[in-house]
Amino acid sequence: MLFRVRSWIKYFMQLSQMMDSKPVMFPALFLVWLTFVNGSPASLEVGKLTKATNVSWSSYNFKTILSWGPKPVNYTYTVEFSRAGKDKQRNPHCIRSTETECDLTNELDVKGVYSAEVLSESLHGTSDYVEPPFTRSKKFCPYNDTLIGRPEFNFKGNKKIVLIIHDPITALHKDGRSLNIRDVFKKNLKYKIAYNKAGSTGKKMLIVDESKAEFNDLNKDQSYCFSVAAYIPSRKGDNRVGEWSLPKCSPQVQNTVFEECNLLTETIYRNHASFIKYLRRQTAMQRDGVPYRPVSDEARVDVSVLP
Repeated sequence: MLFRVRSWIKYFMQLSQMMDSKPVMFPALFLVWLTFVNGSPASLEVGKLTKATNVSWSSYNFKTILSWGPKPVNYTYTVEFSRAGKDKQRNPHCIRSTETECDLTNELDVKGVYSAEVLSESLHGTSDYVEPPFTRSKKFCPYNDTLIGRPEFNFKGNKKIVLIIHDPITALHKDGRSLNIRDVFKKNLKYKIAYNKAGSTGKKMLIVDESKAEFNDLNKDQSYCFSVAAYIPSRKGDNRVGEWSLPKCSPQVQNTVFEECNLLTETIYRNHASFIKYLRRQTAMQRDGVPYRPVSDEARVDVSVLP
């Protein structure tokens, strides 16, 4: 309504300049009367435009897209976005467009809070005094709202399990290189690690500050399965945890040749000591006149560990 009043004021100002020209007085007054009754031609056309629906943000590893519907017919869309307390801006690729999405990845500051409006505009343009229909989005902050994708990781080490986590790459760039999530979140980035024995359903949880985790208290002869997700404690609700990685199981830790030799030596020494003890006992028994007895289980050599 405010824009229509502005149009009327413009018409009255034009009339005041034409008061000396009576031949045009009546047509001008007639135009003003039509405006009061039916609205200006521009406002009539704007009234037929369809407003955008389902205006929403989607962001994955800081690749941020504003999307909406429906597909326009005989009209276009223009996107305006603004940071809280700042002037509205436009992306050149999202002005009078027939698309239903707008890539704003490179337009947003990581920690800024934004809202956006999707305007419906006529193919013939709109008057400066007529506001086109628009739909406003919810507020969005890349730092708090982008979804962090699943990280990759691999195993390292022989005597213990060590997880090396690869920080996911983002859509952001600086000084000619792609930034990973560690570059963005720095010390605020942690990782959640869920793990369990292979074949078991019971899970344990570990939170680490770095992109590396060591497990010293796990059974060497047992395989364990792991899943990893980025964890941002400063966020709220479900946004704190990113996508979980696909589970990956560790190989069973194998003894080195040196460790196998030590084990074999210990076994032989233990069996040899038992056999000497047995012989001494038999000798003592024969000296005392006790009949000879066969080798007992106590003195048998354990050959199961021999290669």
